[in-house]
Amino acid sequence: MKYMKKLVESLKKFYEFLQKDTFTSLIIYLIVVFLFLLLIFFPVLRLITGTYFPLVIVESCSMYHDEYGFDKTMTSSVYSNNDITINDTLNWDFPRGLNKGDIIFIVKDTDLEIGDVIIFNGGANHPIIHRIIDNIVPYQTKGDNYVTNSQQLNVEKNIREEQVLGRAVFKIPYLGWIKLIFFDWKNPTEDRGFCKI
Repeated sequence: MKYMKKLVESLKKFYEFLQKDTFTSLIIYLIVVFLFLLLIFFPVLRLITGTYFPLVIVESCSMYHDEYGFDKTMTSSVYSNNDITINDTLNWDFPRGLNKGDIIFIVKDTDLEIGDVIIFNGGANHPIIHRIIDNIVPYQTKGDNYVTNSQQLNVEKNIREEQVLGRAVFKIPYLGWIKLIFFDWKNPTEDRGFCKI
């Protein structure tokens, strides 16, 4: 009981220290937040979602649409070759696609369907975020952007189950720019900034 009382008093003093408006308290506060995210928040989130990557930032425009939605996306022969029509897109998640800088929430899912947006290892530095166009294993995907993704990439034609990191379930628009702003300048000039068609 005595030790518990001392612990509570110590925590109270530490909390009061963090409330002070000093540079030292700010640095300590940021360290505490970082440790909380690293040691508690992300491990718990990974456990709940079943994937090592529960939150992912969209880093390219491969899933971007303009205001026309799927109309122009569906002009690619890849969709007709897979018997996918514009009517099939009516119930798809992310009908307006994904923008560079969106943060997407990922869950592990083994019951994947055509139209689901998945994240998978394609052998590049970063995982690929594209939409399933054939849900028979091995899966096939394609990016929604009709300009940069008129056809499939080779890595999208034979995606094994163990390559799939998870399925996107919702997005937080543009919040990922907090991180991307530090790396986007390394991209070729035409790939920098917000998505546009």
